[in-house]
Amino acid sequence: MSDYEIRTVTVDDAEQLLAIYSYYVENTAITFEYTSPTLAEFKDRISNTLKKYPYLCILREDTILGYAYAGPFHTRAAYQWTAELTIYLAPDARKCGLGRMLYDTLESRLKEMGILNLYACIGYPRTEDEYLSQNSSQFHEHMGYTTVGEFHNCGYKYGRWYDMIYMEKIIGEHTDNPSAPKHAV
Repeated sequence: MSDYEIRTVTVDDAEQLLAIYSYYVENTAITFEYTSPTLAEFKDRISNTLKKYPYLCILREDTILGYAYAGPFHTRAAYQWTAELTIYLAPDARKCGLGRMLYDTLESRLKEMGILNLYACIGYPRTEDEYLSQNSSQFHEHMGYTTVGEFHNCGYKYGRWYDMIYMEKIIGEHTDNPSAPKHAV
């Protein structure tokens, strides 16, 4: 695993990241987007995330194999100690430990910022099919997340309805009068 590097994404990485993401948009129900964003839209997404949250990629040599980032769980002030996480790996880079490496690093950075609760919003099939399996929920479970919410038939893609679950992981201590979280650097 020492051949891999994890670093903060820049907007110059957008093309490689978008290629990974587009695979999931076009071939799976892992994301509920129907069409891939343009490169300019994706660059804007990266820039907006980096204003406050970590956005990381894992690469080998100069090839990005996956990425993970955090964003607001909700925008109201009382939620500032929470973050929602997202991860995508190149299809041929799955199931070899890269996701765990990315999430461990992302969770560590969020904890340093003062984030206490992590959430993952996951497309979930009642019955697995060629577009969506339970791999994402199983990955999160292995990472210490528990299911805390389930929404039925809330996403429609490829002519069928999919559920969505929320999974949660607590990474910090909840105290009276907590300090406001820091922004990512």
